[in-house]
Amino acid sequence: MKKIITTPNAPAPIGPYNQAVLSGNTLYTSGQIALHPETGELVLDDIKTETHQVMTNMKAVLEAANMTFDNVIKSSIFISDMNDFALINDVYGSYFDDANAPARETVQVAKLPKNVNVEISMIAVK
Repeated sequence: MKKIITTPNAPAPIGPYNQAVLSGNTLYTSGQIALHPETGELVLDDIKTETHQVMTNMKAVLEAANMTFDNVIKSSIFISDMNDFALINDVYGSYFDDANAPARETVQVAKLPKNVNVEISMIAVK
């Protein structure tokens, strides 16, 4: 059985999907972009600030499912420019303990929703 996870502390979906779905002990999150949950405005000052907003949004979704970044077993990072990889990686990495970091892929894509530069989704397990 699946349980829909929602929180006002992360941006509301901008399409026919939910912020996350919990199936058993496994949480599948939708991709998060740098939308500020209170204002609905994009946070695109620079790639590091944008990535921090994405991770803040993801933290809120995880917390809504009573989880933390320690529960994450897999991340998918989509970026519009591979030249931003090092800066995105620095910010992303600050949310994890290297010894316990999840599996991950990072891919460059042609375009992301609302023309953002980074989108991240995760799978977490209790």
